[in-house]
Amino acid sequence: MSDLPPATPLGAHLADYEQTRDWAIASLFRSFETFCEGTVIVDADSRIVWINTRYADRFGFKDPADALGRDVEAVIPSSLLREVVRTGKPMLLDLMPTRSGSLVVTRLPLRDEAGRIVGAIGFALYDEVRSLSPLIAKVGKLNDELAAARESLAQTRRAKYSFDSFVGSAPASEEVKRQAQRAATMDSPVLLLGETGTGKEVLAHAIHSASRRAHKPLVTLNMAAIPEALLEAELFGAAAGAYTGAKGRTGKFQLADGGTLFLDEIGDLPLALQAKLLRVLQDKEFEALGSNLVVRSDVRIIAATSARLLQQVETGAFRADLFYRLNVLSISLPPLRERSSDIAALCATIFAELAATEGGAVRRIDAGGIALLQGYDWPGNVRELRNVLERATMLSDHPLLGAAELLPLLRPGLPSPQRATAPNYADAMAGFEKQLLEDALAACGGRVIDAAARLGIGRATFYKKMALHGLRADQP
Repeated sequence: MSDLPPATPLGAHLADYEQTRDWAIASLFRSFETFCEGTVIVDADSRIVWINTRYADRFGFKDPADALGRDVEAVIPSSLLREVVRTGKPMLLDLMPTRSGSLVVTRLPLRDEAGRIVGAIGFALYDEVRSLSPLIAKVGKLNDELAAARESLAQTRRAKYSFDSFVGSAPASEEVKRQAQRAATMDSPVLLLGETGTGKEVLAHAIHSASRRAHKPLVTLNMAAIPEALLEAELFGAAAGAYTGAKGRTGKFQLADGGTLFLDEIGDLPLALQAKLLRVLQDKEFEALGSNLVVRSDVRIIAATSARLLQQVETGAFRADLFYRLNVLSISLPPLRERSSDIAALCATIFAELAATEGGAVRRIDAGGIALLQGYDWPGNVRELRNVLERATMLSDHPLLGAAELLPLLRPGLPSPQRATAPNYADAMAGFEKQLLEDALAACGGRVIDAAARLGIGRATFYKKMALHGLRADQP
C-alpha cells in the first residue's frame, strides 16, 4: 500500500487555489492519521478500502490488507460509518465503545465531484476520552440538573386532587364519580358541565390522576381569567417578536405535551380561537403565534363550563363542530342543593382542612346547624359552603357550631329580621326555631317522624316544640 504524497511547501502554491486546497487536504489527512488512534475509509457499500496499521491491529488484523474488502462492521463491530454513507450526514463527535475502552470518533461522508456519496471516512481520536472527561462530566451534570428541573416542574403541574377529594355519597354524587372513573380509562375529550363551585376542577384533577397520563403534566387555563388579546399566546405560545415586547413564550398545549390540558370556562373562548382549537384537537399540531414552525402535541383535553353551552351553539356564540368534538363524554355535576345529604360530610372535610392549614381544633356543627345548611339553596355551591364555614371558624370560639352562628353568614347582604324589628335574643331564637320546624315539616310532607329525624331530635321533643309555637302536623 503506497503512502500519501509528501507535503509541499505552502508558499509554492499561493497562486494556485486548487493545488493549495489539495495540499491542505493531504496535510490534514496526514495529521489525523499521525495523531489519531486510527483512520478507516469505506466505499459506497460500506466495505473497507483503506485502514491504517494501528487501527487494523487494534481489531486483530496484523496486516491491514486482511481487512480490505470486508464489511466495516465485520472489522469494527460498533462502527456507524454505514449510517453516514446512507444518510450523507457527518457525525462530528461521538463515543464508540470497543473491548479495550471507548474512543472519541469523527465520521465524515465522502463525495465525488458531482456530489454523490461514494463512501465515508472515520477518525478515532487517540487517547482523547480522558482529556474530554471534564467536558463529559460537565455535560452529565447539566443533564442531571435538567432532569431535576423537569421533575420539579412536573411535580408543580401534577394533580392535586383524587376521586376521594370529591366528597359525597348521595346518588347524584356517586353517579358523577362513576362516570368520571370511566372517563379516566379513556383518552377522549371530557366536557364537565355545572354551576360555579360544584367541583369541576376537582373532578378534572381526579380524572387526570387516575389516567395513564398521571405521571405527565396537568396544565390548567381559565379562559375567563385571560384577556382575549393574550389568550392565543397562552394556549399556543408565541415566537419572539410576535407582538410588541414578546420575548418568546411556551404555550399551554406544549407544556401539557403527553399529559392533560384542563380548559376551564371553555364557553368564554372567542370564536376566532375556537377554529384553531378545533384543528389542534383533530390534527394534534399547531403553530405558535408569529411562527411558521409546526409543533406536535399529544394532549388529552378536559373542558369545563358553567355556561349553557348548547344554547350558545344555538345562538352562534359557540361553534357546533367544536362543541361536538369536546362533547364526546359530558358529565353534569349536580348543584349542592340537589345533594344536600352530602353537606354533613362536606362540612367535616372542610373543617379538617381548615384545622390542618390554620391550626386549632377541628370544628363541628350540631344537628340544628346541619338542618339549616341543608335547607339553604347554596347559589355558590361547595365554594360558598367553604366560605361560610371559614368565616364561622374565624368569628366563633366554640368548637361546636349551631344554627345561631351560621344563620347570619348565609345571607349577609340581606337585612335580617333581627335588624328590622330589633327583638331580644330569646324572641329571635324562638322565631328561628319556629321557622326551622315549619321548613322541616314542609320538606317531609308534614310527617313529624321524618321531620324530627331530619333535625336530629326525638319525635316527643319535636311535638313539644310544635305545641310551644302553635304548629300542627298533617301526619304523625
